[in-house]
This record gives sequence, structure tokens and C-alpha cells, in this order.
Amino acid sequence: QVQLVESGGGLVQAGGSLRLSCVASGRTFSSVDMGWFRQAPGKEREIVAAVRWSAGSTYYADSVKGRFTISGNNAKNTGYLQMNSLKPEDTAVYYCAARLSSRSTWYDRDNYDYWGQGTQVTVSS
Repeated sequence: QVQLVESGGGLVQAGGSLRLSCVASGRTFSSVDMGWFRQAPGKEREIVAAVRWSAGSTYYADSVKGRFTISGNNAKNTGYLQMNSLKPEDTAVYYCAARLSSRSTWYDRDNYDYWGQGTQVTVSS
């Protein structure tokens, strides 16, 4: 079994920064994709960023380009989402997710198999 645990959320003022972490435990894999998703009140869950570590490919939603950076340390089974210049519109529960790279094409933004429980990010005006 694989478990993902997010941490690093909290309350920040607009313009501030947070760094989210996602640690995998249990069974782990050498070639995986990691995604970050968020769900705001009354909204459907949306993808924020993703990385295919084996290829160095990254994806960012238009709403966060230039502000968020995805990274990871595969040896430590840990992924990160650095969030800068935060806006009130970024307020949401943030989830990390993972899949085997061979499970899906890089362009598929929905097909993730393992999910964390989420961490709350609140950005005040």
C-alpha cells in the first residue's frame, strides 16, 4: 500500500509564501508522476501542477504560472509545491497525488491513483 501525506498549509496574507510537502510511505516506486490539486469552496477539484520526474516535464495551470514551482526528491520519496505571491483566490484544500509514469500519458491530467488527505491553505486579503 502507498500513503501520501501533505503538510505545510496554513493561513497567510496575500503576497506571502507557503511550501507544501508530500511524503510517500509504504510501498514506493522508482518512476512516478506527481500532481498537486486544489479544491476551493463550491468548486470542483482542479489540477494546479504536475511533474514527470523521469523526463523533467512540468505542468502548471495558467492561474499559477510564474508563482508556483513543483519539485521533488525521489530518493526521499518527497514532493514539494512552492507557492509564492499568494492570492485570496488560491484559498483551497490542496492535495498531492501520484501515479506510475507508465500508467498514463504525460498529457492526461486526471488519471492519478494515490491521493493524500489534503492540507488547508487560506490566503487573507
